Amino acid sequence: MSVHATARIVATPAGLPVLESDGPLALRRTRAAGAYSRVTVVGAMTAPLGGDRLAIEADVREGARLTVDSAAATVALPGRGADEARYDVRLTVGPDAELRWLPEQLVSAHGSLLRMRTTVELADTARLVLREEQVLGRHGEAPGTLATRLTVRRAGRALLDQELSYGPGAPGGWDGPAVLAGHRAVGQLLVVDPAFDDEPAEPRALGATAALTPLAGPAALVTAVAPDALRLRRLLDEALAALAGPGRVAVTATAVGAPGA
Repeated sequence: MSVHATARIVATPAGLPVLESDGPLALRRTRAAGAYSRVTVVGAMTAPLGGDRLAIEADVREGARLTVDSAAATVALPGRGADEARYDVRLTVGPDAELRWLPEQLVSAHGSLLRMRTTVELADTARLVLREEQVLGRHGEAPGTLATRLTVRRAGRALLDQELSYGPGAPGGWDGPAVLAGHRAVGQLLVVDPAFDDEPAEPRALGATAALTPLAGPAALVTAVAPDALRLRRLLDEALAALAGPGRVAVTATAVGAPGA
């Protein structure tokens, strides 16, 4: 039997008035530094499986500071039938608010079929640090089919709309030399900060397998591939440290944490 569940978070400067777990999505208040509230997503059961419909909603209201992370990697597994699983993340960040969305990796296990959609609505003075990491297959196995879409709007205008597909059924060439080139971990780091209006990020390569691209908005996007989850995390941590600066989002590599898988 498939699972339908939606977990909800509402953050204000005074705390977390809404923290609603649902099904396999268990939300826990955890210790945070300074003015930040922190929520850790704990998997209460195996999910997502084929046919599941899961969602997390976070509303960071005016002036609030919120960090959301997870206790372990999320593993997409095959269900009994051929139905795909869906996992939706819906984030809203209000004026002068800040969200650090820093989950652990999403692992696409062999035989799984998952479609993930992340939608972000930002006020014009909102700040965001968002990390997504995908690991294609567990150790020694081929990946499942994974399709992701990340859509970000700032002050009602499109900032980023990116789709990625991997595994059986994905467009040809996804694992070729022009895309993954044999790597099995891929990640994105998006930083949105009004401070980039005055000092935009400079486009540059970050080693041999990562690149930083400034976006109009103001924002910067880092895209990276790596042989495994650990090396991918190191690349994204280094990129985040490079983006930090006076007046920008105060997130450092040590605040991000170590891989959970």
